[in-house]
Amino acid sequence: MKKNLTYPVIFCLFVILFSACVKDTDFDQANDIMPTPVVELDLIYFNLEASDFFDTDTSTPILTVRDTTDLRFLNDGISDNLIRAEFFFKFTNSIPREFNVLFEFLGDTNDTTYVTQTLVNEGTTQIPTITEFIHNVEGESLERLTQASKVVVSVTIPSSNANLEGDLNLQSKTTYFLEF
Repeated sequence: MKKNLTYPVIFCLFVILFSACVKDTDFDQANDIMPTPVVELDLIYFNLEASDFFDTDTSTPILTVRDTTDLRFLNDGISDNLIRAEFFFKFTNSIPREFNVLFEFLGDTNDTTYVTQTLVNEGTTQIPTITEFIHNVEGESLERLTQASKVVVSVTIPSSNANLEGDLNLQSKTTYFLEF
């Protein structure tokens, strides 16, 4: 004997449709929505060799190596909508020395607007060490950061000699959290 399932299916659909909870929708809440886009950008990359920390011509150690990078993104009017900035730095060190890395953010007249620093753990040529550093900037500090037009990175080694081997690699990015 064959059963007709049409009526039980229609009854179930009817019960589901009319027993579902319905909440009043307030379309005025759409005005309260604030888009908060996130922008990720590459920041600084470098690869320093151990030989960069020793002058073979004069046989003297070079204890600090510096480099400057422009930060034009912060000057493009985006700073008015910036609510937070997050910097991510990843160092891979195969040099058997610890490093102190200083990041100085400078304005157009080379005045320091913001500073942060980190230590990079010692590594070996056989087993490079990875050091990650995340730095968040908000509030008043964010205002000072947005006045910068460039960043100077100073990498300082405690000692160096002609026999030192290995590399120090930096990869970094910045994430800007915006609100319009």
